[in-house]
This record gives sequence, structure tokens and C-alpha cells, in this order.
Amino acid sequence: MPTAPTSPTNLLNWQSDGRAVPTVADGNRYLIGGEIREWKGLASEVKSCLFFNQNGVIVRPTLGYAPVLDANEALEALHAAQKAWDNGQGEWPTSTVAERIAAVEAFVVRMKAVRETVVELIMWEIGKNLADAQKEFDRTVQYIEDTIVSLKELDRKNSGFTVEKGFLAQIRRSPFGPTLCMGPYNYPLNETFTTLIPAIIMGNPVISKLPRFGQLLNTPLLEAFRDCFPAGVVNIINGKGSEIIPPILQQGGVELLAFIGGSKTADQLKTYHPKPHRLKSILSLDAKNLAVVLPDADIKVTIPQLVAGALGFNGQRCTALKIIFVHRSRVDEVVNALSVAVNNLQGGLPWTKGVSLTPLADLNAAKWLRELIDEAVLMGAKVMNEGGGDVIENFMHPAVVYPVTSEMRLHEVEQFGPVIPVRAYDDIAEVMEYAVETQFGQQVSLFGYDPKVLGPLIDAMVNQVSRVNLNVQCQRGPDTFPFTGRKASAEGTLSVSDALKRFSIRTLVATDYSEANRDLVNDIIAARSSNFLTTDFLF
Repeated sequence: MPTAPTSPTNLLNWQSDGRAVPTVADGNRYLIGGEIREWKGLASEVKSCLFFNQNGVIVRPTLGYAPVLDANEALEALHAAQKAWDNGQGEWPTSTVAERIAAVEAFVVRMKAVRETVVELIMWEIGKNLADAQKEFDRTVQYIEDTIVSLKELDRKNSGFTVEKGFLAQIRRSPFGPTLCMGPYNYPLNETFTTLIPAIIMGNPVISKLPRFGQLLNTPLLEAFRDCFPAGVVNIINGKGSEIIPPILQQGGVELLAFIGGSKTADQLKTYHPKPHRLKSILSLDAKNLAVVLPDADIKVTIPQLVAGALGFNGQRCTALKIIFVHRSRVDEVVNALSVAVNNLQGGLPWTKGVSLTPLADLNAAKWLRELIDEAVLMGAKVMNEGGGDVIENFMHPAVVYPVTSEMRLHEVEQFGPVIPVRAYDDIAEVMEYAVETQFGQQVSLFGYDPKVLGPLIDAMVNQVSRVNLNVQCQRGPDTFPFTGRKASAEGTLSVSDALKRFSIRTLVATDYSEANRDLVNDIIAARSSNFLTTDFLF
């Protein structure tokens, strides 16, 4: 029988913990046109998602305030980006690759200086534990540094000339123009930067709308953005997306949309642009990643991977395992082992050693998840681990739910939380039917070792998802690997090198291979009169 979960009320007590609550006194700021502005209008109180039992009363500390900008300010951000673009003739889009790299390198130095502050705010704002908060920051820095290396490699390949069928040409990459970036709350630093950084380093001025949770943790970086980039190249705005994003897109000045979030929202965003065919999109959307436990799976390998895959950051990840198919011959064993492993996880404050379960970032998420569990139970499923699905405020103890069937919403929807649906299967055809019919197509994890079974299964799965993981959980990294999805799960590919290409377009200068034109090209290069037509070699 699984052990009983630890009660969070005994752990979440800020009086006895003694850790200072971080407060951002100047959080009501935003960046437009190279100017850090203080908003005098409506502001939202940013409370921690962490709750504490203070003398029998549940309290949530206030961390600061965030601006709730209006449409006028949003349009000012767009106009600032358009001014920096200047129809492609602005300082930033016409700068050299070396100059853009130098600016990003200067930003990284400034970013590293505020690591402790940002990590602390990640924990208090969205409840990510200390190790994961540190990992998010460090991974973001590494992503930026890898992007710089990748851009140098890309530019070196493009520094020469091509002679083809009587033509002389140099093929390089150029920016699209004003870009709107919108990141998610579960990785408010990392996934915001995985679009923001490649966009700006390729020469695009950016408007970055911060996620609804995780706004304050970006405040310590405003000065670095202002100081390291020309005015209007980076614009950071806050507010209700439904109020400030439509006006930006409706103007038609945004050339590229980078959005990480729900597919329904992405579909709606595209409709706002007056010329949808002109709007280029990079989208990372929903997922219902499945794990498949085959008859010969190694339980010692499988269970830790299932737990980590399903419950990393409380399951609030698009790459989380969201449904587990187990061969009927192993299902009782797997469900029992999974239940024991889940109930051995420690819940509590993010900075407490050994804690992996914390309150959910969205205060309303636990109610939604509880509805999914209750519906499944009414339709014949059971919560297999003691205390599974118990809710205290916005803390939910993970629930292993079995048997899940196709009639249940838990079978189809992306739960985005600490609920683990388990379905038994008799024939692998049942698994493939699910993979084919689901609207999602991000990743799958296969657990087993029989090459005669895995080989054909891999061949079938690679045409349904974008990544097949063998005996490991679904995940995004390493960041040098392609990250995308089929069906409704993505549009475009994000990785260090892929992102650079997605935020730029191949552009060439060509001429016929005559002596006069060869001399002309050589003269332009020798005079260094063009930042695009150049043979500079970056080291």
C-alpha cells in the first residue's frame, strides 16, 4: 500500500522558516523605446503562489505590483519597434553580426549579476523549487551563450561566395522586422528568452509581452535591456493579453509572431492580423505526451522516469508525460510502484531540501484538476494512491488515476498538473490508435528493450510526434536538439540553431560573373561600405 502523503500545512509556515519575502518595490515598470517607464495607471498586486499557515490563517505575501498597460501603451511599444526597424534601415537591422553579438554578450554579463534575485523570484512567484529555479536561470544563460556560438558558425558558413551557372552570389540571413514574443508562465524566464534572444540577435526589434505569472522576475533585467541595445530594439510590456495584444496585431506592423501557449489562443491571435498570410508564426502549443510501457520494460528504470516526466514542476510543463499506456500484463505492478513512488515525494516550500512538490502557479488550477479526477471516478476510475488529488489551497497532492478510458476528459485533455492517468492496453494497435487520433503530436516515451517490437513502433510514432524517447521521459533539452511538434502542438522548430533560422530569412546578393561586376563586389568589400555584403570571418 502506498505511504500517506506529507501534509503541506505542516511544512508551509513562513514564521518558522525565517526566509525573507522578496519584494520588488519598483516592479510597476516596463520598457518602451529605450525608456524604463513607471506606470501610473491600473496595477495588479502580485501575490506569491506560496501560502502559509500563520496562526491558523492562510496568508500569501505580496511581492510587488505589475503594470496593467492599456492599448495606447501597447501601441507605443509597437511604434517603438517600428521606429527601430525603420523599414529595415534602422541601426539594429543594418548592423553587423559582430555588433549584434557584442550587444548580447554585454547583456549576458549584466544578466549573470542578478542571478540570485531572479532565482528567488522564480520560487516565490510560480513555486518552482530551488534546484529547478537555478536550473532555469543557468539554462537560459547557457542558451544565450550557445546561440552566440551557433550564430558565429552560421555566419562563417555564409561568409563566402557561390558561383553557379554564370552567377556570383553571397547568401546570408536577414531579419523579418518587428516581432511579437509571448512566453508561458511555467518557464517565464527560459521560454521567454528562447524566442526573444534569437529574434533580436538576428536583427529583429521585439515587443515582449510577459506571462501572467512570472512578471516581477523579469524586472531586474530591464536596465540591462535598456543599456545593451539601441532604443526600441527590446520593448517589455505587461498587462492583460486580451486587451493589449489585439491592437498590436491589428495594426499590421508585426511581421513575426512567436507564441508559446495554447493552440486556441494562437488561432485567435492570427485572426487579428489584417494580412494573416504575411504574419510569420513560430508556435509551441499544447501537448498530451504519452508514455508506453511495453511487456519487457525494466521497472527500476521506468518508474523513476515516469515520476520525473509526469511530475517535474508539478506536471506544469508542455513536455510532461500526460497519459501512460501500460501493457495489461504489467499494469498492476506499474500502478502500485508508481503510487508508492509518488507518495514518497516530498511537498513543501521550494527552498526546503528534498522538496519536489510545491503549490501550483495558477491558483485556480487545482479546482480544474479536481474536476477531471472526480469525473473520471464517477465513470469508473479510481485514485490509486492514498491522498492522491487532495487539495489544500492551490497545493494538490499528485493523483495516480486508473483505469482511464476514452470516455473521460482526462483521457483527452492536457491536464497541465499533478494528475497521472493510466490506461491498460492489450495490443499495441490501441496505443497507435490513440496516437493517430489525438490532436496533439509533440513527444512519446517508449519503455522496453525488444528491438523487434520497438523498431516498427518507432517507425510508426515518428510520423505522429516529433520526438521519440527510448526509456527516458519526454523533455525539451538539450537545447541544441530540435523542439517542435506535429498537428496542433507546434508550428516551426525551436532549438539553438533552428531558432536563428526561424527568426530570419535567407537573402542573397547576386550578379552575373562578369569582370566589371566581380570588381564591383570586391570594391564594396574592400571599402567595407556594406554590413551585409562582407567576407568578415567571426572567431
